[in-house]
Amino acid sequence: MTYTLLIGDRSYSSWSLRGWLPFEVFDIPVRVEATILYRPAFAEDMARFAPIVRTVPALKTPEGGLLRDTVAIAWHLAETFPDRGLLPADAADRAMAQSMIAEMHSGFTALRGACPMNLRTAWEGFAPSDAVLADLARIEALWSAALDRSDGPFLFGDYTLADAFYAPVAMRIAGYALPVSDRARAYVAAHLSHGPLRRWRAMGFAYGPEQDTYEMGLPRLPFPVPAQIPARAVETGPSGNATCPYSARPVTHFAEIGGRVFGFGNAFCRDKTVADPAAWPAFLEIYDS
Repeated sequence: MTYTLLIGDRSYSSWSLRGWLPFEVFDIPVRVEATILYRPAFAEDMARFAPIVRTVPALKTPEGGLLRDTVAIAWHLAETFPDRGLLPADAADRAMAQSMIAEMHSGFTALRGACPMNLRTAWEGFAPSDAVLADLARIEALWSAALDRSDGPFLFGDYTLADAFYAPVAMRIAGYALPVSDRARAYVAAHLSHGPLRRWRAMGFAYGPEQDTYEMGLPRLPFPVPAQIPARAVETGPSGNATCPYSARPVTHFAEIGGRVFGFGNAFCRDKTVADPAAWPAFLEIYDS
């Protein structure tokens, strides 16, 4: 048996991102079910997952338990996998990390309300309010306190649950070009380059439509991700590989990546790779061979 995690749109659901990252980063097997926000089937999908579920993410444990909150998921995983490094080993660092997670979970409402997470685009000309600037100042103080102890690149050196909880904030800072210090920008850059987050963002382009709810009415800019390998979907092969790099199934869908054609077992595998080819180690194995 394994965990089953219900998530919302990867491009927009910051809570779902917090719930998913620990599984990917700390190599905890999980089966993911996805639903789309603001659609009639959203409530139906949650009720089908479990009648008591009203928000995403939600997690079914192998023992039949149900966790309906990101903090509950985080504490459960840290308790169940104490040897995976989900929390810092040092007791003082661990206390700081737990406090930072709790503050993120319950605070920064001005920032979160004014700057919804959107991993599909960045915005030009966003003017933060005084309340948003106050949230940013508090976040910078928390980040600096941790980074003073660890010297980075993540809050406590190695990646922990604290970084998973602040990843959506880092994406907001990047996407809205919010004013922060050079040190905070370096921490944001560590998230932008982080393989698990890049894979999450790429999957957002491969599953689910763009949501008009998140339109800001501002000029759009490319999201500030690391330089990518040029890629586009194409209708036909032949491809240099006969089987999908992820499922090992015969190829049925094709993409031109870095000037060569590669094959994939379905549209999702193709599209997530086109969105960010360098984010996928299994694809890079055949790309570099």
